[in-house]
Amino acid sequence: MYENSTLGRNFVNSKKGDFRSDTVTQPTQGMLQAMVTATVGDDVYGDDPSVNALEERFADMVGKEMSVFFPSGTQSNLSAILAHCNRGNDILVGNVYHTFVYEAGGASVLGGITFTPLPTEVDGSIRTDHIEAYIKPDDPHFPETRLLCLENTVSGAAIPLTTLMENAQKAKELGLSVHLDGARLFNAATELQVNPSAIASVADTVSVCLSKGLGTPAGTLLAGPRNLERSIRRNRKILGGGMRQSGYMAAAGIFALENNISRLADDHERAKRLAEMLSEIGSSQGIKIAQNTNMVFFEPNLEEHRPLLEHLRSKGFLVTDKKPAFRFVIHLGIDDDDIDIFAQAIMDYFKTRPK
Repeated sequence: MYENSTLGRNFVNSKKGDFRSDTVTQPTQGMLQAMVTATVGDDVYGDDPSVNALEERFADMVGKEMSVFFPSGTQSNLSAILAHCNRGNDILVGNVYHTFVYEAGGASVLGGITFTPLPTEVDGSIRTDHIEAYIKPDDPHFPETRLLCLENTVSGAAIPLTTLMENAQKAKELGLSVHLDGARLFNAATELQVNPSAIASVADTVSVCLSKGLGTPAGTLLAGPRNLERSIRRNRKILGGGMRQSGYMAAAGIFALENNISRLADDHERAKRLAEMLSEIGSSQGIKIAQNTNMVFFEPNLEEHRPLLEHLRSKGFLVTDKKPAFRFVIHLGIDDDDIDIFAQAIMDYFKTRPK
């Protein structure tokens, strides 16, 4: 991880060759102009008009009563969890989900809340019967299960709406609240061809990242019912997320919601095209290839992993050193020509490497 972070600094102006994540994008000229001309106030006092406009717009888009602007997705997810749970409570969550694996155990570290990881299926979903099977019994020996944390997308895979609805219905029957980590919710909605509010409707609270596929420098929105707003805003303050003239960042978010959602389909199509191009060598080399929304997973033989990584870096491409499969992520900084050049670089490696 640190090696990739250091390397990234050397490529800071070369995003067209950066396939690590859709978080690496930089603001377009239109977004920069929106930021420069933003009307701002002091959001801690609640009087930044750009932040207020963003929060209202997003809440309306996902069919919730209110939303709150956060610096990061990790902070927004944690604030939601703390709003739903008390110390000594328990969360059900998929065992590969971001809130469990990649957020430093914040709910446990800061909230005194335990995690119960549920097995995930190949497509990233969880089985409805597992929700009931893993809930803690009403017994003083165990923490009280209070929350189900869902996710969409999961490693780029869009979980079907019917599956999410069944999960949420079972949770409600068991007296649980539901939080949805929808960091890439708009990718899921694009892939499933449904309104974003349909996906958000399965959860009491939903968190959506603006700095992934939507291309802003930073920021996440957490939406939910009005009766949780005070708790969520208090949690944001406790976690250090209260910002002042954050309207400059909010203006980037408004621009993204207005301009960068419809273009997500282009990322998905380019990912599909990359997967198809790589399949030419995949079948002959025994390489596993999968494509989910804007992500392509490329799993060569383990002994090929490091040489291929070094080859791509030597050609000016940035990819994460993930094993067993590389994850190539398409974003607004990558166009059709970039896909062609990148695919050719991979194919050239397999054509010219020593046997």
